[in-house]
Amino acid sequence: MRQIGVWWTSARAGAIALAACLALAACAGGPPKGVLEPVGGIPADASAVAIHVATTRARAADLPIEMFTGERGRRTDHARLVISIPPGHKPGEVEWPRRAQGDPKRFFVTAAREFQTDDAFVQSVRAAVASRKPADRSILVFVHGYNTTFEESVYRFAQIVHDSGFKGVPVLFTWPSRGQLLQYPYDRESAVYSRDDLEATLRELASRTGAQKIDLLAHSMGNFLAMETMRQATIRGDGRFSGKLGQVMLAAPDIDIDVFRRQLLTIAPLKLPITVFVSSDDRALGISKLVWGGTARAGATVISDPEVLERLKEANITVYDISAVKSDDSLKHAKFADSPQVVQLIGQRLASDNGIGTRGPTLGEGIVALGSTLGATVGTTVGTAVSLPGAVLGGAAEAAGAVLE
Repeated sequence: MRQIGVWWTSARAGAIALAACLALAACAGGPPKGVLEPVGGIPADASAVAIHVATTRARAADLPIEMFTGERGRRTDHARLVISIPPGHKPGEVEWPRRAQGDPKRFFVTAAREFQTDDAFVQSVRAAVASRKPADRSILVFVHGYNTTFEESVYRFAQIVHDSGFKGVPVLFTWPSRGQLLQYPYDRESAVYSRDDLEATLRELASRTGAQKIDLLAHSMGNFLAMETMRQATIRGDGRFSGKLGQVMLAAPDIDIDVFRRQLLTIAPLKLPITVFVSSDDRALGISKLVWGGTARAGATVISDPEVLERLKEANITVYDISAVKSDDSLKHAKFADSPQVVQLIGQRLASDNGIGTRGPTLGEGIVALGSTLGATVGTTVGTAVSLPGAVLGGAAEAAGAVLE
């Protein structure tokens, strides 16, 4: 009984700590109401990023102020937006306007937007792919995480595309997160709700757009959706989506480590180039661990065991420890996007068909490359990697190795 009391006290303290951290993070800025209303007079030196959208969110009732809500739609819906990024943009940041239709010389603003039918979405993406140079005819699909509104997912993805230098076609898959701190259970179920829609979207992009490859980037709870989608696609017999699925990047995955092992057991034999960004100081995943009964989260597990890393290498899985990377995020949970170094690393991953090579300190200070480089470091020493005896993620690597034997 005493142990139950201790656990409950700890869990309650953790929940309070999470609420405090997120409250502080929220004070740092966010989308004002109506931020997606188009703004005229975009300066010539601003950068424009066109985002195609596939979503399981329901359309908003109060148009034109909003487009999509955090409620669940009955089918996949589509849209296209053009986001203007100010001339003085600082890499890693989203310069939110203080009011709707803000100053495009200083802030991110919406230059254009439209809803699309299913066919119009496909044709629009196809036209965008065809307009690229042959080497750039790829699609990047981004799946956001928990506590994210539609507006936040759009602007964040525009920032990632811009800062990473991605030259292909960006497609946002946004699922019904309510964007509220205490809606974690609802968000989790919404991710499960959206698995079939994400799979169908990936299949449509692979078969009807003319793209040479489709890369996948997921963050936080979005990793659970992405991994479950790849798992069920593999079980159906086409986990590579007609050979079009390219790089798979999992940033701070909020996935139970045991579930992650099982997912990899199914997916690893495909030998897809999978990159996992982990950080031992991710406070949000620390609280998630507490909420889920003390089970480690995949995104907070750091690996340093050479044998485990070798098994990961065999399965074409690369783990990047970004614990030492600095971040202004109080939860240390958004390093994949707000760290210029990590965004640059993602850009290099997208530009490469063979994974990321070690190119010396230009990749950014404080990133330790583990897995495909087996301990080779980027701008720091291997000692920066946090050593966890019997690394928890090792079970995933061993499972992958067992399948491949």
